[in-house]
Amino acid sequence: MKDKRILYVSSEVVPYLAENEVSLMSYDVPKMINDQGGQIRIFMPRYGNINERRHQLHEVIRLSGMNLVVNDLDMPLIIKVASIPKERIQVYFIDNDEYFKRKATFADEEGVLYPDNDERAIFFAKGVVETVKKLNWVPDIIHVHGWLAAMLPIYMKHYYKHEALFSETKIITSVYGQSFDENLDLEMINKVKFDGVPHESVSDLEVPNYENVLKASILHSDGVIIASENVSPSLTKFIESSGKPFLPFAGKDGFADAYTNFYRTFGL
Repeated sequence: MKDKRILYVSSEVVPYLAENEVSLMSYDVPKMINDQGGQIRIFMPRYGNINERRHQLHEVIRLSGMNLVVNDLDMPLIIKVASIPKERIQVYFIDNDEYFKRKATFADEEGVLYPDNDERAIFFAKGVVETVKKLNWVPDIIHVHGWLAAMLPIYMKHYYKHEALFSETKIITSVYGQSFDENLDLEMINKVKFDGVPHESVSDLEVPNYENVLKASILHSDGVIIASENVSPSLTKFIESSGKPFLPFAGKDGFADAYTNFYRTFGL
């Protein structure tokens, strides 16, 4: 994988957030490729419960200052960056006071999902792509982890489909076990359609539950990895029947070879 460029886009990454399936794999996989001589970047949201001082985040002025439109509202984009200690891996943080200042990730202290999680996902997807464009860094593969990052494949295939920078880029989505039971905002599909995405391409978002959000992401990906033993049978069946190249679950001991070989099937 030497000199191959892989962009990791994740809703959670250790050491910045607590350990779980998504945050651990969003660290382990980039580290593995980094150790193989690949060029990597990681993007995640800058939630308010990330300790900026401890992790030495700092704003990148030349990348900040853009406004992104979400549901016809201008939302300022702030970009921060940090390095994972000892690994020489740069992590870019997508920030906005309205969406990410609150002191938790996806839900309030009662466990209720934030009502604007759909807009946060849209903002995150657009923020990642706009920042990568400014960096003029062309990824061979974009590897998506976590449901809050699931809008990125959709926006890449529609909103950014004419971007020459990404003409050869392949998108892989890792699918994990269900992490919420409620629906996101029922207006989510209209907010995505506002950005020119055809209804038939995201009809699953008419009922924006966890499984349907992932289905919409899978349909717009070039490959899929089943990254958890706890993916539901219905979602597993959907992946298997999607016609997309997919990698079955590989445990902690076997994922390195499995993921590397899967990347290589996309011409790396």
